[in-house]
Amino acid sequence: MNSDLLTGFENDMTQTLATRDSQAGAAIYTKTALKLYDFWVHGFSNRYLWNCPTEQLHALYQRHTSNNHLEVGAGTGFFLKQVPFRVLKPRIVLMDLNQNTLEVASRAIQHFEPAGILVDILSDTMPTLPKFNSIAFNYVWHCLPSPPARKNIAFRHLASLLKDGGVVFGATLLMQDTPMNPFAKALMKLYNQKGIFGNHADSREALESVLAANFSRYEIRQEGAAALFSAWK
Repeated sequence: MNSDLLTGFENDMTQTLATRDSQAGAAIYTKTALKLYDFWVHGFSNRYLWNCPTEQLHALYQRHTSNNHLEVGAGTGFFLKQVPFRVLKPRIVLMDLNQNTLEVASRAIQHFEPAGILVDILSDTMPTLPKFNSIAFNYVWHCLPSPPARKNIAFRHLASLLKDGGVVFGATLLMQDTPMNPFAKALMKLYNQKGIFGNHADSREALESVLAANFSRYEIRQEGAAALFSAWK
């Protein structure tokens, strides 16, 4: 991993910038859990629980990812390693609260030499960075602690990191007014109880509100329990 951007955010600083609730949600992503993540989330849950096939998320990345890109919520690098970048060395920065996900995602796209930043998107301050043409915020909003108004700061930070005309995109799972099968509904409730998700109050209306407050225009399309969004500065 390129350490140039990471060095300013050592573990002690991360403890200061991270909320206790955010840390609880991030703690599940151990190195062992990340080995199973792509199978469980992208291979099974998206299609059979949330009724949003992974191909729908893949299409968002194909449409919007630029050669000057920030990935907030690094995950495993599953989508980024499939993007056909138009240059050999795109500028890619990974941002996450969890050191494990930064390491795993960085290895997945190591040929691009991504930089990594260990920071909580809900912290009061963000690092000073050159702005981006695209920012992915995929499957992160539903992991942040509720209520939705509290999570508005995340989109404010994203807008501040975006160039004029740039796009923030991703998907989030909604719990309010969303049809789900009984198993999916029970599992989402359990995830909320365990602090893995924080979306018990999340609705399409709440998502529209925070996007409208921070961007000049936006699009939302719902696929099952997932709201796929794109928002431009």
